[in-house]
Amino acid sequence: MRKITALCLLLALVVGTMAGCGEAESSYVPTGDALHSQGNTQASTTAPQDTEQVLRMVYHPEESLNPYRTADSTNRLFMPLLYQGLFSVDAEYNPTPILCRAYSVSKDMKVYTFYLENATFSDGSALTAGDVAVSLKAASTSPVYQGRLSCVTDVAVTADGAVAVTLSTAYENFPILLDIPILKAGQAENARPLGTGPYYLEEKAGDLRLVRRTDWWCSANMAVTAAVIPLVEGGTNAQIRDTFEYGDIDLVCADPGSDQYVDFRSDYELWSCENGIFLYLACNEKKSVFSDKTLRQALTFAIDRATLVEDYYRNFAEAATLPASPSSPYYHKGLASRYDYDPAIFPAALEAAGLQEASVVILVNRADGRRVRVARAIAQMLTEAGLPASTSELSGDAYTNALKKGNYDLHLGQTILSPNMDLSAFYSGSGSLNFGGMADAAILAMCQGALENSGNYYTLYQMVMEDAMLCPILFRSYAIYTQRGIFPELTPARDNIFFYDLGKTMEDVRIE
Repeated sequence: MRKITALCLLLALVVGTMAGCGEAESSYVPTGDALHSQGNTQASTTAPQDTEQVLRMVYHPEESLNPYRTADSTNRLFMPLLYQGLFSVDAEYNPTPILCRAYSVSKDMKVYTFYLENATFSDGSALTAGDVAVSLKAASTSPVYQGRLSCVTDVAVTADGAVAVTLSTAYENFPILLDIPILKAGQAENARPLGTGPYYLEEKAGDLRLVRRTDWWCSANMAVTAAVIPLVEGGTNAQIRDTFEYGDIDLVCADPGSDQYVDFRSDYELWSCENGIFLYLACNEKKSVFSDKTLRQALTFAIDRATLVEDYYRNFAEAATLPASPSSPYYHKGLASRYDYDPAIFPAALEAAGLQEASVVILVNRADGRRVRVARAIAQMLTEAGLPASTSELSGDAYTNALKKGNYDLHLGQTILSPNMDLSAFYSGSGSLNFGGMADAAILAMCQGALENSGNYYTLYQMVMEDAMLCPILFRSYAIYTQRGIFPELTPARDNIFFYDLGKTMEDVRIE
C-alpha cells in the first residue's frame, strides 16, 4: 500500500453509520484505498528499531466499543488489535488464515467446516468451537455484519470440535467474508467483550488503554509494537485535529470525501486504505429516456470519472467502470477499459435515439453534501453532452418516497459492497437496492454463479454493462495519517489498518 508524507492536506474525519452489504444508502466507513498529497513529499524518517514505539490513539467514549455494535469508525480503528477472525483479508482482498487451522468444503460448496488454532482469549481461557459458533450467530444479527452473513442458514459445532457453517447458496470464496471478530461466548452484547488479539482493553484510573499481551497465543511481524496504547477521548473534528497537531495522539483515520473535513497543517506521514464504498448511477427504465437501452449503454462514456475523483474526492477514490473495487481480484482492467470516458459516444447515441429534445433529473440525497455536488457535476457533464440534466435534491421521507416511486431518471446512490462484491441486492426482486425496474432474473442468477465460481465475474460484469441499468462511478477511500517515524511500514486493508498475517496461506490450510 502506498505512502506519502505531506505538509498540508485537507482531510475529513471519518463519520458515518454502519450498514451491512446490500443495504440501500449505507454510509458506513471502515477503511479504503487511494491517496493524494498537497505540498512537499519527502522520504520517510523511521524511528530506530531499538526505540520503544510510542502510540496514542483517539476514541469516542459515547460510542460503543463492541465490534458487532459500534457504528463509529474511530473506535473501529483499533478493533483489529483486540480481536481476530477465522481469516483476515489483505488490501487486495485476499483472505489469509488466522484462527482457522484448517478447513474443508463440501462438494456442493454449501458447507464449510473450520478447525481451530489453539488460541486463547486475553483472560487466558481457550478458544472453543462454541465461541466461534456463538460469535457467528451473533454477528449475523448485528447491524455491522448481518448483510454479508445473510447466506448462512446454520452454524453448528461438530463432534470433533470443529465449526460447520451451512450456506443457502454455493460459495467458492466464503472465507473472504469471515474476517469477523470472534468474541468469547456469552459476551456478544457486552460493552467490552474479550478477544484473542495481541492487545486487551484496560481501564486504569478512569483512563482506557490497550495493553499488549505477554501471553499472546501466536506471533506475527506487526507494525504495532507499543507495550501500552493510551486512548485519548475525542471531541469535535477540530479538537481531534488540534490534539494530533499538538502531538498528543499519533494516528487518525480521515475521510477526504466528507463535508466534515478539517485542515491538517502539521507534518505527518499519510497512508491510503480501501473501504468498499461504492458510488454509482442507477437508471429508471419505467418513466425515463433511459428505457432506451442503447442510450443507457452509452451513459458510462459520458461520465468523466477522473475529474470527479480529483475535484470532489481529492484523489482519495478510484474511478471504476465495473461494479467492483479496482483493488479486488474480480476487477478486470481490460474489460473495464471498454467503458471508459469517451465524450463522442453519448452525443451520438442521443442523436441516434432521436432524443435531442429530452431532459433528465438526477435524484440525490441532500443529507450528503458531497454527493449533491457530485450529482450537479454529473448533470453538467450530461448537459454538455447534449442531454440537459438537473438534480432533485431531497432528504428524509421525501427522498425515500421519490426513490421508491421512481420519481427520477437517474439516481446517484452510494452503498458498501461486501468483500466478495456481491450485487444481488441490485438485481433481486426483493433486493434493498432494486429501484427503477433494475431487478433481472438472468443477472441475479449470474450473481449467484459468480459467488460459486469467481471465473464468472467477468461474464457477470459484461451482463451488467450490457443491461446498463447500473453505471459504476467510483470507489471511495480513506486516509490514515500518523506522526512521522512511528510506522516504518503499514499495510492497511479494509477495516484493518494494522493488517498482519501468521505465515499461513489458504492452500496450506485447505483439506481436500
